[in-house]
Amino acid sequence: MRVLVTGGAGFIGSEYVRMLLGVPGGTAAGVPALEPAAVTVLDALTYSGNLANLDPVRDDPRLRFVHGDIRDPDTVDETVAGHDVIVHFAAESHVDRSIGGAAPFVTTNVLGTQALLDAALRHRVGRFVHVSTDEVYGSIDTGSWTEDWPLAPNSPYSAAKAGSDLLALACHRTHGLDVVVTRCSNNYGPYQYPEKVIPLFVTNLLDGRSVPLYGDGGNVRDWLHVHDHCRGIALVQHRGRAGEVYHIGGGTELTNKELTERLLEACGAGWDRVEAVPDRKGHDRRYSLDISKINKELGYAPTVTLEAGLADTVRWYRDNRDWWAPLTAATR
Repeated sequence: MRVLVTGGAGFIGSEYVRMLLGVPGGTAAGVPALEPAAVTVLDALTYSGNLANLDPVRDDPRLRFVHGDIRDPDTVDETVAGHDVIVHFAAESHVDRSIGGAAPFVTTNVLGTQALLDAALRHRVGRFVHVSTDEVYGSIDTGSWTEDWPLAPNSPYSAAKAGSDLLALACHRTHGLDVVVTRCSNNYGPYQYPEKVIPLFVTNLLDGRSVPLYGDGGNVRDWLHVHDHCRGIALVQHRGRAGEVYHIGGGTELTNKELTERLLEACGAGWDRVEAVPDRKGHDRRYSLDISKINKELGYAPTVTLEAGLADTVRWYRDNRDWWAPLTAATR
């Protein structure tokens, strides 16, 4: 089996590559033995892509890296040829950046996905796993979204991801391409670019800086360790039903204020380091995924508790300053 991982030098994609190639600590109970003969990473190495994320597998003879953009049809066509499976992570994914300028989100998430789908059809790829987000549903006050819930995105980022989801599913229904879509809750863990809330807060606190808390801090998110997320994707790649959507969640909902309190405690800081800032435009109040489908069909359940996951994540950033310090220096 030859697997193409788009965005495989990013946060989640690189965890998936490390898992596929069996790095110690990169496998876990419940992950199917996918045993790829070869893994190709296609990544444009934009600001959040980092070849250092692949250092643990750099010398694996099964790994090939292609520096290219999914928006380039020629590069995509050449790279897709000969692969059995595509696992598609590559995306622009930061809400705040999408509010400041939506065009890269539309071209990458929508047009780039279409270029991959077209190439997958031409080269008869056996399975296309499209990795998406809970943000495509908008906001939910009570209860949890099921996979058949109507899409109602509220940011340019989530709207572009919703568009890519629909294109992928339409490709299955129209052309018969074996497509499965996953939608996850908020990820955290090692190697996450420090613009997202957990690595931003941790790196700021470790450097003695303040952290920004949006609005009243009451926005609710479900937190999913990146390793559990990739376990879920592996199960979907292995046994998911073609044309279906699967939710992958962490099972721990916190308000942003509650999350901030835990991060302050983990970093030995107090509330004097928190700066209240105006709320984000169109800020969704609450996300919540129902994960009963993937649990019943594929046996997925999260294994990393938030307490253990946050402790491990803070420890990783504390021990890997050389990885993140150049990134934060460029944005402060």
